[in-house]
Amino acid sequence: MAIFIHSTDFPHHPICFSTHNQSLAELTQQQRQSLQGAGYKVDDELEMTMVCHRPEGLEQLEAQTNFNKQELQVLYRGFKNECPSGVVNEETFKHIYAQFFPHGDASTYAHYLFNAFDTRNNGSIKFEDFVTGLSTLLRGTIREKLEWTFHLYDINKDGFINKEEMTEIVRAIYDMMGKYTYPALKGDVPKQHVDIFFEKMDRNKDGVVTLEEFVLACQEDENMMRSMQLFENVM
Repeated sequence: MAIFIHSTDFPHHPICFSTHNQSLAELTQQQRQSLQGAGYKVDDELEMTMVCHRPEGLEQLEAQTNFNKQELQVLYRGFKNECPSGVVNEETFKHIYAQFFPHGDASTYAHYLFNAFDTRNNGSIKFEDFVTGLSTLLRGTIREKLEWTFHLYDINKDGFINKEEMTEIVRAIYDMMGKYTYPALKGDVPKQHVDIFFEKMDRNKDGVVTLEEFVLACQEDENMMRSMQLFENVM
């Protein structure tokens, strides 16, 4: 099933790769075949020039995340299938993510999602980065999930979300969903959604949304809370 955050005011908001009732290793092998069939080589120029990265010990990652050792082994096999070097750059990430949204343009949203996983801000995602973010999204507390989502929207990383940043993310979501966007996409629809939700969030009307304002507004939205609980049943 796909992982979505949604509310009555936002379109479906995907925040990580889809998972199905099959192992992650099987899923990523299908993705690899699809990419290769399209003529794309996963071991692109950057990955070819980088020294293969060996992740931290599974015991250490088990202590740092909400996954057990067996789950980490499955995740690592899937990650290595897609990224043999042990590191994924933004272009590879975009190509992988695009496979889940063939009817839209996922490149802009994938760019923002990549930056959210790239906590070291070095233009690459290691297995540790990936599994730490995934742990938060799938097994974290509601507060942790909301904080992660806040940082996704905080494009310039100044600790606030302004209306332009929110509009940029929402527009990227619409572009990614393509013809399946509901309601039907019109030029001003993303702005309308942002205006409604931003009004709810910006409690002191200072033109920006703080982390606390974001968390409080989302916690008061029943649809948002129901969608957050879906993460607990994904893996």
